[in-house]
Amino acid sequence: MAENKIMNRWIIVAGAILIQLSLGAIYAWSVFTGLLTNQAGPYKFTATQTQLIFSAGLAFFAVVMVIAGRMQAKVGPRPIALAGGVVLGLGYILGGLFGTNFIMQLLCIGVIGGTGIGLAYVVPIAVCVKWFPDKKGMITGFAVAGFGFGATLWVKLGDSWFGGLLNNLDGMLGLPGVQAVFLVYGITFLVLVLLGSLVMVNPPASYVPAGWIPPVAAAGGSTGQVDFTERQMLKTPQFYMLWLTFMASAMAGLMVIGIIKLFGIDALQASGTAATANEAGIIAGTAMALFAILNGLGRIIWGTISDKLGRKSSIVLMCFLQGIMLLAFYKMGGSKMGFIVGACIIGFNFGGNFALFASATADFFGNKNVGLNYGYVFLSYGVAGIVGPQIAGYFKDRAPVGTADVTVWLAPMVIAGIACLAVAVLMLALKSPKAPQG
Repeated sequence: MAENKIMNRWIIVAGAILIQLSLGAIYAWSVFTGLLTNQAGPYKFTATQTQLIFSAGLAFFAVVMVIAGRMQAKVGPRPIALAGGVVLGLGYILGGLFGTNFIMQLLCIGVIGGTGIGLAYVVPIAVCVKWFPDKKGMITGFAVAGFGFGATLWVKLGDSWFGGLLNNLDGMLGLPGVQAVFLVYGITFLVLVLLGSLVMVNPPASYVPAGWIPPVAAAGGSTGQVDFTERQMLKTPQFYMLWLTFMASAMAGLMVIGIIKLFGIDALQASGTAATANEAGIIAGTAMALFAILNGLGRIIWGTISDKLGRKSSIVLMCFLQGIMLLAFYKMGGSKMGFIVGACIIGFNFGGNFALFASATADFFGNKNVGLNYGYVFLSYGVAGIVGPQIAGYFKDRAPVGTADVTVWLAPMVIAGIACLAVAVLMLALKSPKAPQG
């Protein structure tokens, strides 16, 4: 009966944002990499190891999201969101208590934490699209905006607000700062996701927003009125074009998220803008927080733009701008303002991915099965989460230990930039799929 109750649909959006605030913790990973790679500290991880943890989280996030999409279609969205909150919180709590080495952090934060995110992430998107068929782009942006804003919250709480939890909690329960923060974050994530999940219910099957007249789908039109099953979708070239484009665009943003602090420390010291690694790290921390804010805003603004401009045109424009920005970021990163502005633009475009590709999936393949279908599209994000950070980690580990060699970052930036430009061209050829047969 709860699933059939008509409620104020904006309450659903509030619950979605609450959930996504917690899930966005994965984008705060860079705030921990400096301490994890400090060879005088308790962890002594390599750059590649920190990126492996990040990549594992992203990969499990994407793969589990397919399973979650299928499960929530069968048992309803609320139980899946609840499960996601429990698993995510447990992963960080265990990482805090037992994550003294790379393998444990890989398992707790990467595997368990990523699984929790994958379970919960698809629920707000699928539910919001059904409640807001009249504003798919904008509302998808709102539904996932908390993911980006959450990263800002967890970054700033970790490294600077109120003196920084990494400093203030160091030694709590005998735990180093990183693990102590993981413990506190895990408990917080558990509570927030459980609260948000309480309003994750679908509207009745016959629900139509007041005053809205559903558009009539033209032959092969992309209105979300023609529903594809997963098998039907997987037979279309449009699915693979969207998949490849999402992979390349997400790869660029995820690479920057994973290495922004390390790149900033090298670039700002090499140019003389910062005299010490600590000074460069403070500037990079500001850029990380602004990246996360613009990531959240990009989801809302790109989604709203796409409702007016169209999903295809918006994706082409976003990927083109991101490609240009990545090619310029290597040079811009040497100055304080250039580094911060570059991070903001990359974050803004990166955030657009999560509104545009979710909405495009609903447009091309229908609203009914969007929770499951978008899971398959989102697998590209899992691949991007492995490829992007690992490219950056590989080149960084080729540099002499203890040096601020900014040249190691040129190749990753060029690779990511060219990939974005290539898929922008690919998207120009995208056409709406023909209605499924049978």
